[in-house]
Amino acid sequence: MEKISAEIYRKIDNEIYNAGGDIWWGLDSVMLLLKTSVNPCRVGYFKNLIYQMKINPEGKTALEVGCGGGILTEEISRMGFITTGVDPSEGSLQSAANHARLEGLSIQYDKGAGEQLPYADASFDFVFCCDVLEHVMDLPKVIAEISRVLKPGGVFFYDTLNRTFISKLVAIKIWQEWKRWAFMPPNLHVWEMFIKPEEIKTLLRQNGLEWKAHRGSQPNVSIPKLLGYLRKRAKGEWTYADLGKHFWLVESNDMNILYMGYAVKK
Repeated sequence: MEKISAEIYRKIDNEIYNAGGDIWWGLDSVMLLLKTSVNPCRVGYFKNLIYQMKINPEGKTALEVGCGGGILTEEISRMGFITTGVDPSEGSLQSAANHARLEGLSIQYDKGAGEQLPYADASFDFVFCCDVLEHVMDLPKVIAEISRVLKPGGVFFYDTLNRTFISKLVAIKIWQEWKRWAFMPPNLHVWEMFIKPEEIKTLLRQNGLEWKAHRGSQPNVSIPKLLGYLRKRAKGEWTYADLGKHFWLVESNDMNILYMGYAVKK
C-alpha cells in the first residue's frame, strides 16, 4: 500500500479534531462512543493479549499515536504503563491533559504527527494506534515511524477499518451519509483510505514487525435493533450517552468492517 493521493486525502475532514471546545468528553458528543461502545472491546482484547504474553505493564513505556483527547490513552495509563500520547491537534491535546489532571493520571502529552514522531529510536516497549491509521496520508511512513520508536521485542497494538463493500455500506453510508441513521459527521472517514488486513500485514513485514493476529468486532445487538437505536438518536429521542448504554462492540471473527491486531518488533 502506498501513500494516499492528495486528491483522496482532500476528501477527509480531519479538521474536526481542531474544532473549538472540548469535543472529546462531552456527554452528547459522538466521541463519547469511543469510551462507551468501542474501548471495552479493544481494551479487553489488548489486556488479554498482554496477560497471555505474561507481561507486567508496571514500569513499561507505552505510546499512543494519534491520542486525540486521551480517551484510550487514559485506559492505557490505568493498565500500569508509563504513558505518553502524541497528536497533531493542540486543542485535542489540551482536552486530554485537562481530563488526565482531573482524573489524577500522570500522562505525558506531546504534539507531533505519526509520519514524524518526536522520539528517539527504540523509546517504547509498546505502541498503540487506534482510530488513526485510516486517517493518515502516508500510512507506510507512519508504520515505519512506529517501528523505529519501538524497542526490539516491543509490541504494536492497532485497530482500523477494512476496505470492503460492507464497510462502504455501513461505515460510510449508514454511519455518515444516510441521515435516517447517521451518527458521525460527514467525511469523518473516506472509504478509499480504509486498509485491508493483507495490506497492513505487508507494511508490518516491510518495517521489521512480525504480524501475530487479527480479530474482528461486531455490534452486541442485531442489525435491525441497532438501526432502530441509530434512528432514535438521529430523531433526537436519544443522546450519544443513551446510545452508548445500549450499543457496544464485541469480539468477533467478522473483519468485514472493523478489525484489531498486533505485531512484535523483531
